[in-house]
Amino acid sequence: MPDPPPGAWTPDRDSAPWWERTGRGEFAIQRCDGCGTARLPARAFCPACRTEGWHWEAAEPVGTVESWIVNRRPFAPGIEVPYLVVMVRPDPVPGCLLHGSWHAGREPVGGERVRGVFVPVPDGPTLVGWEPVVR
Repeated sequence: MPDPPPGAWTPDRDSAPWWERTGRGEFAIQRCDGCGTARLPARAFCPACRTEGWHWEAAEPVGTVESWIVNRRPFAPGIEVPYLVVMVRPDPVPGCLLHGSWHAGREPVGGERVRGVFVPVPDGPTLVGWEPVVR
């Protein structure tokens, strides 16, 4: 297989299965086979017990808004500014913060409950964005 062109998006060894799953609209976490610790981002070793054994497990993409920023500088072609980036503490991995685009017509609120949405990027990965949970 030829090397990708310079600047092309390519997943690393540990995260490739995550990106394959998000491309199918699935949110998943790694779970350690030794101690059961859930983790994101994907890693070869468990941060709790250093075990190499783990598996992927589907999880509900829900969490809580921890913080957010309003970005006013272009990040990539086709993304209009300004836009909001939220930092979410996902329920399945409380020690993790996931960043993603905000999908609501207003600013988020700290502590707000959110649900993940899958956002395809042309010639790139499918990202996880966040929207408010409607009750």
